[in-house]
Amino acid sequence: MKKLIRSGFVAISLIALSASITACDPSNSIEEKSGKPIPISVFAQEDAAYDWKTNDFSRLVEDKFGVSFEWKAVPYEGAKEKRQISLASGNYPDTYLLTSYIDQFSQADVIRYGKQGIFYPLNDLIDRYAPHIKEAFDKEPGLKALNTAPDGNIYGLAAFSDCFHCSYPNKLWLNSKWLKKLNLSMPETTEQLRTVLRAFKNGDPNGNGIADEIPLSGSTEDFGVRVLPYLMNGFVYDDDRTYLNVKDGQVSLAADKQEWKEGLAYVKSLYDEGLIDPGAFTQNADAFRQLGENAGAEILGAGTAMHPDIFVDTGPDNRRGSDYDPAPPLHGPHASYAVFYESGTTPGAKFVITDKASPEARIALIRIVDYLYTPIGQANAEVGKEGVDWRKPVAGEKALGPDSVAEFTRIPVKVGEPPRNSGWGGMGHFYMPKTYRDSWVQDMNIYSPDGYERRLYQATKLYEGHEPKELYPMWLVWLDPTNADEASMLQANVKNEIDQSALQFITGEKNLDKDWDDYIQRLKSLGTDRYVSIMQQAYDAWARENELMK
Repeated sequence: MKKLIRSGFVAISLIALSASITACDPSNSIEEKSGKPIPISVFAQEDAAYDWKTNDFSRLVEDKFGVSFEWKAVPYEGAKEKRQISLASGNYPDTYLLTSYIDQFSQADVIRYGKQGIFYPLNDLIDRYAPHIKEAFDKEPGLKALNTAPDGNIYGLAAFSDCFHCSYPNKLWLNSKWLKKLNLSMPETTEQLRTVLRAFKNGDPNGNGIADEIPLSGSTEDFGVRVLPYLMNGFVYDDDRTYLNVKDGQVSLAADKQEWKEGLAYVKSLYDEGLIDPGAFTQNADAFRQLGENAGAEILGAGTAMHPDIFVDTGPDNRRGSDYDPAPPLHGPHASYAVFYESGTTPGAKFVITDKASPEARIALIRIVDYLYTPIGQANAEVGKEGVDWRKPVAGEKALGPDSVAEFTRIPVKVGEPPRNSGWGGMGHFYMPKTYRDSWVQDMNIYSPDGYERRLYQATKLYEGHEPKELYPMWLVWLDPTNADEASMLQANVKNEIDQSALQFITGEKNLDKDWDDYIQRLKSLGTDRYVSIMQQAYDAWARENELMK
């Protein structure tokens, strides 16, 4: 990542707070000052594996920092809508603590609610009570830039995961056991993939004598599971989010190009042959996994996903977890790209403190998050309890990083073991730099549950360097606040039109020859010229700042 240090840091003075809590020592429990736990209401997303109220890490945090959580948890389905409704109602909580890969506040949200005074600026709280966050910002200037709004305020914090495999999320995992049985090689081109998928469909690779094989499937969420980006990247760069390309510093839309039309024609041809599961365009991750874990015969030939555990069990005593290996980016008529996002970060905020929080709650919350910026705090939050979910390494165990010292070893979940409910999982993802990730022990056998991340690391090597030379750096660019809301609306409308029309062209509801021009006009009517113009301005501002820092 090109390091960007944003100037104009604005410290927000807390005069009233200082007067009332002048003796507050960050090393002591705030509960000792108040005599009872500090109540904090928390908006969170439900997870079937966890009960936030009885969770071991929730209790650890409550005891360590003298707080009492009141959980306002909502299901993953519709989480974004429920989050927005809670704010619109005015009856919102002290803090939002979200799982970023499910849903989080966008940059436009952060600016909007920050300007309205709903999101409390964290600058002074970080400066006074969060030494580990300050240290992280010093080590990773890009992290500070990611979290600092154009006005200099830090209204929320995004998750930072220097996750190599997350940086290339749109991968294809092929059933290599089926390849071997059918005497096929791993495909390297778009047409070779067609040959493999045809063989999966017609060659009875599961050996049950029934044509029940599903050559290729995917899902609709944000885990690299959509089939279109992987396939489209042999034609034109499809980042699956902004749909923006950059060449010679000029920003343009990918989805109105002739190469996009050719890519859609290719995907449609696969669909028409029955080589892509129709459900890939409509189903959620649970339905996708049901294909991989089909109770009878193995039926899934390939799946698009950041990692295979999304659609097939890779845990202890799994039946099929080792059957899937990564296919490389495909060489198509015009390209061989791989989708790239810097460090697995998503711009916006997964954690904010609202104006509803009391002064004591604000201090407690920032200290809690500061604890999660330590390796031990992150391990307890992300993975769970020492002695239950992880342990200290023993002699001979190897860390993921070749030059790293082993610090943590996961304790595998046993077959049939109920959820441990001891960590926060994705909700606890805050600060996972390379040094932290590389310090975890990984088995040298990449197909064992304990070698899973090593497997993902090696798989991602196939994708590394396949991104375009110029990218729209969405993980660093902040929009001008005067344009942020407009850009957010334009992007949502344009993305929806691109996604919906792509599906209609692929399934035949729209005709690529007859309806293409109408599609282009529809995009223009939705403001694509204005959208690209705003994003160009933001890109130019970023480029100027970046050049100044060289």
